[in-house]
Amino acid sequence: MTQTQRNLGLFASVALLFILTGVFQSWNLSLQILNIGILSAIMALGVNMQWGYAGLFSTGIVGSVALGGLAVVLVSARPVPEAFAAGGWMTLGGLAIGVGVIVAATLLYRAMKPGRARGFAVAAVLIGGFFLYRAVFDRGVAAVEAFDPATYGNIGGFGLPSLVAWPVGAFMAGVAAWAIGKVALRLRSDYLAIATLGIAEIIIVVIKSEDWLARGVKNIIDLPRPWPVPYEVDLQANPAYVEFVTSWGWSPITSSTILVKLLYLAMFGAVLLAIIWLSERALNSPWGRMMRAIRDNEVAASAMGKNVTKRHLQIFIIGSAVVGLSGAMLTSMEGQLVPGVYSPLRFTFLIWVMVIVGGSGNNWGAVLGGLLLGWLWLAVEYLGPGLMEIVTSALPPGDLKTHLIDSAQHMRLVTLGIVLLLVLRFAPRGLIPEK
Repeated sequence: MTQTQRNLGLFASVALLFILTGVFQSWNLSLQILNIGILSAIMALGVNMQWGYAGLFSTGIVGSVALGGLAVVLVSARPVPEAFAAGGWMTLGGLAIGVGVIVAATLLYRAMKPGRARGFAVAAVLIGGFFLYRAVFDRGVAAVEAFDPATYGNIGGFGLPSLVAWPVGAFMAGVAAWAIGKVALRLRSDYLAIATLGIAEIIIVVIKSEDWLARGVKNIIDLPRPWPVPYEVDLQANPAYVEFVTSWGWSPITSSTILVKLLYLAMFGAVLLAIIWLSERALNSPWGRMMRAIRDNEVAASAMGKNVTKRHLQIFIIGSAVVGLSGAMLTSMEGQLVPGVYSPLRFTFLIWVMVIVGGSGNNWGAVLGGLLLGWLWLAVEYLGPGLMEIVTSALPPGDLKTHLIDSAQHMRLVTLGIVLLLVLRFAPRGLIPEK
């Protein structure tokens, strides 16, 4: 069997899992898992660019995902003109003062000669600027959050179409990656992992804590769907649609949910194919060969005149932008921003497992890992309780049986660990290894 035939067989096996889920569970569930799997595959492609191309070990993936979701709120959420008029400009002015203080301190540090005078001058700018920033920023935040906090309490968004938020999510994640990379990419790989994990947690804490931005843990709901995806209730209220589906013997409720998921599938699939095409073109270009040369031996690549730090920053920004794009797409599909779901387990370490299982350095391997682990992560959540009921059917009613059934929700972690161990044992380079 050739490698191409083996790869096709692996993708066919994953496709069979989704088909069996639709046949024995429901097609709604199968399509829902498939859409999440495609978004996970896009995230895995972004991580594969950073690790598979350049050997950058970043554990801050969840931060890029969260920034993509935040972009949907800022771009597509309903405007709140009253809250913005109350303190929006003051809040933004405070943020501008904070950025200006950092820039001024940086320029002053570079302009002055090393010595005690430079230290005192920079400290004076930072301390004075901090108090000025807090004086302006805190007043603006208090005014914004005081406006109808039960419903709003935030500055709102621009009310633009959700599709516009997707590239904005990629841009915001890329800008954050540039800022992180300028500081952290000179660190050793283990320190880079620690730094990116810490910065990602800071991003999550800011989103949870700053109610003026996206209502914090009170969540933002009713985010608009991307065109041309309709709402199920609108389809069910459309007489022409109801007449058409009933003429085929279909249920208007079930068919409307399936149609919506199929439209998401088409949109997400198109984005995934576009990213794969661009990634393959880049990987097989002189730029891609240079990145792999830097990954394999930084000293030799630097001796050949390659700017290793600059290229690391470049690929770090690109990979983070791809992850941010996927985060924006996920929030658009869910129609809400819930900061509590952004956990490192789901949006960092699970994505890493996808890359490892699929095959680091291979774009198609990352896609396979994303689809396979995406199915496994969600399918076990639905299949676990039923499977545990079968396993414990011989046990008499009691505390042990109840405990085992209640622990079914943790089966996804056990299953994930088993799959990872099997792949590392029998296919250490992944199911579709790098050539």
